[in-house]
Amino acid sequence: METDIFGKAILDYQKGNYSEDICTQSSLNEEDKIPIPYLFRAYDGMPKLEQLALGLCKGKVLDIGAGAGSHSLYLQQQKITVTALDTSPGAIETCKLRGVKHLILGDIYSYSGQKYDTLLLLMNGIGLAKKLKNITAFLMHLKSLLNPGGQILVDSSDIIYMFEADEDGGYWIPDTQDYYGEVVFSLHYKGEKSADFSWLYLDFNTLNRAAAGCGFYCELVSNGEHYDYLARLEVSE
Repeated sequence: METDIFGKAILDYQKGNYSEDICTQSSLNEEDKIPIPYLFRAYDGMPKLEQLALGLCKGKVLDIGAGAGSHSLYLQQQKITVTALDTSPGAIETCKLRGVKHLILGDIYSYSGQKYDTLLLLMNGIGLAKKLKNITAFLMHLKSLLNPGGQILVDSSDIIYMFEADEDGGYWIPDTQDYYGEVVFSLHYKGEKSADFSWLYLDFNTLNRAAAGCGFYCELVSNGEHYDYLARLEVSE
């Protein structure tokens, strides 16, 4: 059975059992940590791109990959109807305990329950596509969940900066992957380890081309402070 590392960690924090953060290992040969308290941040502690995205939400919102529910809680406070969706039972339980009213435990790929005016995918939500070859199917599925005039708000990062540059301005990228933004991660928490999983970081130009192919107009809303950006996708007329 898949270990719900993320869900266990945030549920521990919610219940007052916080003692360590999630450690991550990746195919980029980097070790890092996910500070659990940061996942419970209030609006004032969110990056500018997240604040911008929340300000652009309209109508009925689906918060995809809601995690600890911080974005959903803020939208609720603004009297916006929002549903938090996550595959993690621990995340959904945490959202419930924090007061998120509308919850769905499930995978966005198999979800088809309702249509929404805004699909919100923050904290590199495009990563749910896993690999570049999946991006068209992913965007088309999201498109099927939109009401007329609906929008997708998504952030990601161009991680080309993590690769070694040569004297001509090019980059040394391993030939073992189809696209440099495809990364494999594992999570470690309190002696448990998740299965390896794929995650996608997508540069804006590649997202823009994929979106156009799926019938979207893709707008670069803003660049962040470190190779990240916020994009808004709307169905082309």
